[in-house]
Parts: sequence; C-alpha cells; structure tokens
Amino acid sequence: MSIGTGIALFVIGAILTFAINVDAGPVNLDLIGYILMGAGVVVFIIGIALLFRRRSSVSTTRSAVDPANGERVTRRSTDSDDPIA
Repeated sequence: MSIGTGIALFVIGAILTFAINVDAGPVNLDLIGYILMGAGVVVFIIGIALLFRRRSSVSTTRSAVDPANGERVTRRSTDSDDPIA
C-alpha cells in the first residue's frame, strides 16, 4: 500500500510542478509539487524497505540429549514472515 501511495504522491507532485501553469496568488504550486514528489520518493523507499523486511526468515537449531536412550537429538525449524510462502 505504501508503494502505491508513494507513486501517487510523486505523480500528483509532478503534475503540480510541470503541468499546471496557474497563478495561485501567494501559493507556490511548484514548491508544493516538489515537496509532494520528495515525500513520494521517501514513502516509496520506506515501502520497499518494509517489503524486504517482511520477507525475512529465522532459522533455529537446537541440540539436546534424549534422556531415555542417551542419543543426541537435533531439531531445526524455520519461521518465515512471508504471507505468500
């Protein structure tokens, strides 16, 4: 969702900066457009970072000795935060 929001902010800022040539009085539409484009880039980068962070996985290895027969038991488990996998 944040990736789409970042792209939308960037596009709206680009439209305000480059496509609209209206004198809005004390409001500088070019500056607002540049601010929105900058915010769009920041939101897009945060969205990409959260996407990669969400796909991380944790691998755990545990070793123990079985008290019944004295054998060493190794247990491995992998936890993934990826909702697709």
